[in-house]
Amino acid sequence: MFGKLKEEIDSIMERDPAARSRFEVFFLYSGFKALRSYRKANWFYRHNMKFIARFISQRSRHKTGIEIHPGATIGKGLFIDHGMGVVIGETAEIGDNCTIYQNVTLGGTGKDHGKRHPTLGNNVLVGSGAKVLGPFKVGDNARIAAGAVVLTEVPANSTAVGVPARVVRVNGSKVNCLDQIHFTDPVSQKICMLEKKIDILTKELNNLK
Repeated sequence: MFGKLKEEIDSIMERDPAARSRFEVFFLYSGFKALRSYRKANWFYRHNMKFIARFISQRSRHKTGIEIHPGATIGKGLFIDHGMGVVIGETAEIGDNCTIYQNVTLGGTGKDHGKRHPTLGNNVLVGSGAKVLGPFKVGDNARIAAGAVVLTEVPANSTAVGVPARVVRVNGSKVNCLDQIHFTDPVSQKICMLEKKIDILTKELNNLK
């Protein structure tokens, strides 16, 4: 137990330049406190003592401003920075070494049953105010920009921005604007197609001169 606590604290120390000591993280960081409460609540939840689990999670919510359902699955090294307003749903799954900023929601759309919330891979970063809604996967090493609203799957090693979110980079390279898979916004698709046609016509006009 002590070893796991040390790992959680070390992961925060590595990623937060404002963290001055492990003592400070342990006693003052709301994200760390919420995660500790979640670990306890999740134990009771898995042992079918759901009232106690919810009691612990709701008490933590009032103390930290972070709501983590005890049924969620969270890997090691989660860093919830600042944390106020973070909501993590019951069937959400979070991989190892993820970073989540304030006002992030890992929620459902209200239309799904069973698995209702997203799955984050390892080393995923979710910017402040982002909403990830639905039972799909966000791949390893993905980045979700602040304020984005993600409603469909995000590939590994990619960056998603906007409302609704669209993938703009994969493996550090810009996504082709005519990509029919990663663009979820039909208006953006149409604009890209028109830009492509304009480029072709411009080249043809230049060749006629």
